[in-house]
Amino acid sequence: MNNPLIQIQNISKIYPSKTNPVVALNDVSMTINRGEVFGLLGVNGAGKTTLSSILATLHPPTSGSILFNGVSIYDDLMTYRRALGFCPQTQNLDMYLTVEQNLLFAGRYFLMPEKEIVDRTKALMEELELTRYASFEVHALSGGNKQRLLIARALMHNPQLVILDEPTVGLDPDIRKKLWHIIRGLKDRGVTVILTTHYLDEAEFLSDRICMLHRGKVILIESVAALKAQHHDNKLEDIFIELVEDEHKKENE
Repeated sequence: MNNPLIQIQNISKIYPSKTNPVVALNDVSMTINRGEVFGLLGVNGAGKTTLSSILATLHPPTSGSILFNGVSIYDDLMTYRRALGFCPQTQNLDMYLTVEQNLLFAGRYFLMPEKEIVDRTKALMEELELTRYASFEVHALSGGNKQRLLIARALMHNPQLVILDEPTVGLDPDIRKKLWHIIRGLKDRGVTVILTTHYLDEAEFLSDRICMLHRGKVILIESVAALKAQHHDNKLEDIFIELVEDEHKKENE
């Protein structure tokens, strides 16, 4: 049975211009359920990062609404933000703090009790294999360890919803696979994950359902299993390419 956590209702985002306004999202609607990994797919410019940034409350929509547990997030932004963990596409860690200090600061930002902050920091460093780097400043970390720290920071306050915007881009294959298992672990603990990725193998392995965006519009929302069954068990990458080509044909007709 579906158990909605997030309901996105008729969201549009238009960037104004004196000549040609840019429509980044065009009347986008979808429901994201508790405890699922929901993959956002699309070519560059499809609207994935725009939607992620709106869900992360970094930018307001031009129109439409977002419900969290049935209530508009704009009625009580603070409650929603306390329930939200965000791992951005561009790393924004504090370079002047150590790994441990970045996590401690995140806990204090969310006003967690001090003992809980210390315990949670220790647990996350162990889970994400960062303990040996606890006293390292961020600039001394590898790309993979910076990414693990970003995810740890997003999880510090035990959020109900985690948005991961291209969490494994540019990482070595072995580091990507380790992060995949971390993401799977979030789902196992009942955390809802919104995953934006260009890696179709990643989306296929991790996602319960995927949403494909094209030029700011929703093309389809479907479970990975059902989508593969409809396309003779082809890989998600092949299905994605076929769907994009179909959209281009429609545009040229």
